[in-house]
Amino acid sequence: MYVLLVGAGNMAAEYVKVLDKFNVDYSMIGRSEESATAFEKRTGKLVLTGGLEVAYARLVEQPTHAIVATTLESLEENTLYLLEKGVKQILVEKPGALSNEGMNKIMQSADKHGANVYIAYNRRFYASVMAASKLIKEDGGLTSFLFEFTEWSHIVGGLNKTPTQLDNWFIGNSTHVVDLAFFFGGKPKEISSYTTSTLEWHPKGSIYAGAGVTEKKIFFSYHANWQAPGSWKLELLTNMNRYIFRPLEELHVQKIGSATIENVEIEDRLDVQYKPGLYEQTAAFLFQTELSDRLLRVKEALMLMHIYERMNDKGSEMTLSSRN
Repeated sequence: MYVLLVGAGNMAAEYVKVLDKFNVDYSMIGRSEESATAFEKRTGKLVLTGGLEVAYARLVEQPTHAIVATTLESLEENTLYLLEKGVKQILVEKPGALSNEGMNKIMQSADKHGANVYIAYNRRFYASVMAASKLIKEDGGLTSFLFEFTEWSHIVGGLNKTPTQLDNWFIGNSTHVVDLAFFFGGKPKEISSYTTSTLEWHPKGSIYAGAGVTEKKIFFSYHANWQAPGSWKLELLTNMNRYIFRPLEELHVQKIGSATIENVEIEDRLDVQYKPGLYEQTAAFLFQTELSDRLLRVKEALMLMHIYERMNDKGSEMTLSSRN
């Protein structure tokens, strides 16, 4: 196994911690000398500079696996390049691409080259999420769910982000919650979505509401208001319990017949030692562990991107119905 890590930012530094623990051979590629120097000082790791196309020729051998942890704007481009170079196993940071068109290009290229591409939604691998999966199964399964993806617009607008990153904040950030919700409940079969209002840095929308039913015949609803107080939240309901993620790293439960919300103790040692979810996600990608079915394949990501674009369509009052 020879792993290529593309990127030299904060996310790449988190992957370095995990890759070092796994003791696998890997190389790193970054773009600028400045970022590479800062990264080497931070991690002690040598970074090949000049960008992916320039530095790829300097690799000691053909990578068996690649992890793409670059900026939002370059995820799609870098993934397509690696596919053309023959890399067969690729994990690309969420959202992988910014549109249906971009995700479809990745899927088509992966099919052409016989490769597997996964989108890295690390919250699928949180200790809290895995604990809830077990408890929900013991309860007999979900009956409904609801989620909120309110963003702190008073902070986000002032962050050192590019216009592209801000304009795509829903796709690039809020979908962490949306993906997790649909991971539990299944992809929407029917959904009614409503989006309105704007922010200076996010004209696509700032108030969201919707509801629908998933392919598993589970009802759901969602809400977000980026102009009001709030935070991310996911609630999963069974006939016995209501499981509450707020924050997502923690699991709480409200039992039937009780108004008390209790904390659920979880084994989260890995989520404390590493960026939450990253250890198990990377292990699932590299070693095909029992958790590998939690990885989001690009074909499924394309189906979800279709939903996301409609949820994020300002001024929309639309219903999507899939009879497949």
